[in-house]
Amino acid sequence: MTVIALVGRPNVGKSSIFNKLVGKQMAIVHDTPGVTRDYRLADAELGHLKFKIMDTAGLEQDVQGDVMFQQMQDKTMQAVRQADILLFVINGQEGINPVDEAMARQIRQWNKPIILLVNKADDRKAKNTALEAYSLGLGEPMPVSAAHNQGFLDLQDALVELMPEQAEEEEEEDAYDNFEFGDEVTEEEAAMEEDPTKPIKIAIVGRPNVGKSTLLNAIIGEERAITSPVAGTTRDPVTVQWLYNDRPFRLVDTAGLRKRYKIIDRIEKMSAAETERAIRLAQVVILVIDVAEALDHQDQAIADHVIREGRALIIAVNKWDTAQNPDTLRKELRERLDFSIAQVKDVPLVTLSAINGKGVTKLQDAVLDIYRVWQKRVATSPLNRWLEQMEVGHQPPMASGRSNRLRYMTQIKSKPPTFALWVSRPDDLPDSYQRYLVNGLRETFKLPGVPIRLSLRKSKNPYAEGQGKD
Repeated sequence: MTVIALVGRPNVGKSSIFNKLVGKQMAIVHDTPGVTRDYRLADAELGHLKFKIMDTAGLEQDVQGDVMFQQMQDKTMQAVRQADILLFVINGQEGINPVDEAMARQIRQWNKPIILLVNKADDRKAKNTALEAYSLGLGEPMPVSAAHNQGFLDLQDALVELMPEQAEEEEEEDAYDNFEFGDEVTEEEAAMEEDPTKPIKIAIVGRPNVGKSTLLNAIIGEERAITSPVAGTTRDPVTVQWLYNDRPFRLVDTAGLRKRYKIIDRIEKMSAAETERAIRLAQVVILVIDVAEALDHQDQAIADHVIREGRALIIAVNKWDTAQNPDTLRKELRERLDFSIAQVKDVPLVTLSAINGKGVTKLQDAVLDIYRVWQKRVATSPLNRWLEQMEVGHQPPMASGRSNRLRYMTQIKSKPPTFALWVSRPDDLPDSYQRYLVNGLRETFKLPGVPIRLSLRKSKNPYAEGQGKD
């Protein structure tokens, strides 16, 4: 698929154009220059055209001595090398400046097709800028306005000439229909495996400066994400496709999450919202914690949020090479983890050192293992045999002097495993008894370390009268 990169100096509107082409608010947009740091790649479309679009950090002419900005420039050049077409963006409200001219001379040497976009082209001043832009030697300037959705038909026409014929590709989405009787899971269906060609969606999350970006780089074996001792280096999520043991991964490195009351800066608020969105869209979430401050209140809050979202969770304890008494510490962490998120037993705990790559293979194996559990399906017949044994072993408490019978159970979805239970009086089934059933499901059907949801329904046997337990 054709890859198109947005380039230009900071604060000319590249991220706004990126969001327009992607069709949703993926990149953080703010008036502060330098908000975008790592380049970002996403599927985009314009009319019938489908392509990959890259949002890059603003190019600067003088970044000597500033390590952060030098890394940003390096990532932008890395994006440019991957691109088939460049969209060079200038700010129509500011006119042509020496930085634009110097950058135009630079990108002419890259020997790639270039379209010159004059963004924020909303008034006469922007039209004058478009006329001046001919002097850059990049062909006919194209006025656009991401904010007012102007000029994109012209951009589409220009791209048609540069892109080969494309076949329409259907997007595949995970969806679950509302459960209806007759949709129960058979043993054959429960044994079926998911399509192994689909990528496992993984989000790497944690507090600021615990080594999330370093871990991403260690997993893929290259310096894809910018790393720095400065907390808050990552702002926009960084997404990478990766293959491990012939299974594709889709890795997302996210901004660090601090306690909400400490987040005052608007850009950090937007970064936090993007991180929460990445958790919601992920299948497996790797929570990176620092061995020196392992499982503090913020770590526990993040873990609890992941569980509430129904995602599979892995705890990655980074900087393990600096641990004192590692055996004792591992035991203490295990006990604290089981206590702090007691609603999910046996969450995987992986110790590693991202900076030297130790333990990264264990982490990737843990992702494959927990994902298999998270998407597991249990056949209905053995499930109801188990339910009968659980009821015989421990009767539910009486409700208004009458037995509260467990009528029927079936799994209505996976990811996470979710079960519907028909009860005589669901409102009177106490939480303690529901935990008894969930713990039994976890132990009997080998569902360690993932959230299990139980949905209570009021009904007799869902089939005809007399066909189920009485």
